[in-house]
Amino acid sequence: MLWNWKRRNWPNFSFSSDHLKSYEREFLRKAGELSGSLKHISEDEHESLKVDLMSNEAYKTSEIEGEILDRASLQSSIKRHFGLRSDHRKIPPAEHGIAEMMVDLYRTYDKPLTHDQLFKWHSMITIGRRDLLAIGKYRTHEDPMQIVSGRVDLPQVHFEAPPSSQVPKEMQAFVNWYNQTKSIEPLTKAGIAHLYFESIHPFEDGNGRIGRAISEKVLSQSLGRPTLIAISSLIEQDKKAYYSKLQKNSSDLEITDWLEYFCELVLKAQEYTQRMIDFLIEKSKYYRMYDHELNERQKKVIDRVFRAGVNGFKGGLSADNYMSVSGTSASTATRDLQKLVDLGALVRKGERKGTRYYLTIDHPVGNAHGLIP
Repeated sequence: MLWNWKRRNWPNFSFSSDHLKSYEREFLRKAGELSGSLKHISEDEHESLKVDLMSNEAYKTSEIEGEILDRASLQSSIKRHFGLRSDHRKIPPAEHGIAEMMVDLYRTYDKPLTHDQLFKWHSMITIGRRDLLAIGKYRTHEDPMQIVSGRVDLPQVHFEAPPSSQVPKEMQAFVNWYNQTKSIEPLTKAGIAHLYFESIHPFEDGNGRIGRAISEKVLSQSLGRPTLIAISSLIEQDKKAYYSKLQKNSSDLEITDWLEYFCELVLKAQEYTQRMIDFLIEKSKYYRMYDHELNERQKKVIDRVFRAGVNGFKGGLSADNYMSVSGTSASTATRDLQKLVDLGALVRKGERKGTRYYLTIDHPVGNAHGLIP
């Protein structure tokens, strides 16, 4: 197989700018909407949004690589990095490392990309690892760096990166390209940066997580602020398509197909963030309308439903859920739920054991009541 880095014109990727113009315009339009929406939430809500998005991205970017982390530890670690109040739990190394990288990306988005920053990110996400030869530096092993699947005795090679001896030269060219390229539109540059970096695959492990962080850095620099969009969350929903597109574009330098996929991914990520902001706005409206009408049990349950996020309780809030969260009896739960329905704070759907309750918020997710049943 003639991989892209073996091509005579490497790393001069080619693509159709005309195919990407509408994506670039939409990206800037959505970015403006997001910025405007943020003005309608409080400082505390903004901090909450930041922590939720960053911890979810840390979780998802790790999950893409098959590493399942503890969400609560990620949130706690990110809060501590920002000086916010958190619990006192002990944070495992993996959760601490990826959280630290996400916070560093947030704080240094406007700085030039450097080898030292990449080394620092790699050290963060591999903290505590004992199985790697090179931590905080580019790979040095003599074995081919390959992406494989299938049986050990009959592996299928999906991609082979440049040999380790070539990596320093390739990465110097990449860093120069990143910092010196000003004429390419943001979505296009972010998509190229991700594919370019993954094609070099400079580290023993962690290339996917760092490559996705580089894409977010490009987009943040183009907007002059951290993007706070859920790129990894969208990728994780269809990892098969993500890896398929990467593989398909690993043997040629014409990458319009990859860039169209990447642009659509980022636009969907922006929509996800917009829904989260809208949800926070509706949450504030909801509490202003109903908070003074609720007893302590009802407040506790409503708070728990809101903490479930834009998608709410899976399957909706049931009477059993209410009893479990509030610690009350079946008869009291029935009265409390009926009062919430009478107030207009919840809407009831279904009958008997299939009865479920949903927040009455105006939110463009799932249905008119905001939480997906």
